[in-house]
This record gives sequence, C-alpha cells and structure tokens, in this order.
Amino acid sequence: MTARLNLFADPVAVKAWKHIIAASKALGDSTLPASTRELVMLRASQINGCAGCIDMHTKDAAAAGETAVRLNLVAAWREATVYTDAERAALLLTEEATRIADAAGGVSDEVWANAAKHFDDEQLAALVTQIALINAFNRGNVMVQTPAGDYQPGQLQH
Repeated sequence: MTARLNLFADPVAVKAWKHIIAASKALGDSTLPASTRELVMLRASQINGCAGCIDMHTKDAAAAGETAVRLNLVAAWREATVYTDAERAALLLTEEATRIADAAGGVSDEVWANAAKHFDDEQLAALVTQIALINAFNRGNVMVQTPAGDYQPGQLQH
C-alpha cells in the first residue's frame, strides 16, 4: 500500500507541515505529562481512523515505558481502571474536541471544568494545542491514506 500523495514532496506542503511538526515538538517542553500527551494522541487517532498515527503513538508510548495494558485499553478507557482521574479528564476532552462536529455546543462546560480540575492553565493550553494538532495530523494522513505498520519508535518525534 502506498499513500495517495507524498505531502513531503511538495515544497509548499513541506513548509506548512514543518510548522505543524515544530508546534507539536514544542509541546514536549510543557508541564503536561508526556504519557498524557501520548494517550490523547492515540485516542484522537483511533476516533479519526488514522492508522499511521495509531502506529506511531502506540510504538512511541511503548518505547517511553507505557504498558501494553494501558495502550490496549485506550479505546475503552471509560471501563478501564488503569487511568488516573487526570488522564480520564484528558481523554474525555480529547473525545469531545475530536468529535466537535457531532456536538452542537462543541466541548461542554462540564468536560472543560473537569479537565480544569486536573490541569493548570499551562497544561490546559498544551492539552488543547495537542488535541488540535493531532487532529490536523490525522486528517492529513487519512486524506492521503498514509500506510501504517513500518514506523520505528522515535522516527518522527512530534
């Protein structure tokens, strides 16, 4: 399987994606836990059906020490007992933000307040930005049908 289009072969696309990748890398300097970032990126990628990002984020998270149990249960996190209250709040915010078109009011006040109980303003800003960026990555990859399975941990750190 090959992608429909190589986004990194077009100079304009390369210029734009470099900024998106750089923005995502900058979030590594935030106080939002790296494990939370990976869980959020994995959950959004599952919702969006982005095989390339699912491949990347499961492998990067595992390489960083995340357990197989936690990675395997992300899709069913509500019934899983292996996540902290903060991680659960981040996953719920991720779901509402990723499915924003499905909810008439976008992210509910209740979901936002729950996230704000667990994260300070800097962490919330990083979380919101990470969710927005992973959705951009997902949409690009899904549109061009980026193949999955060959990613090596750390290959494209973002």
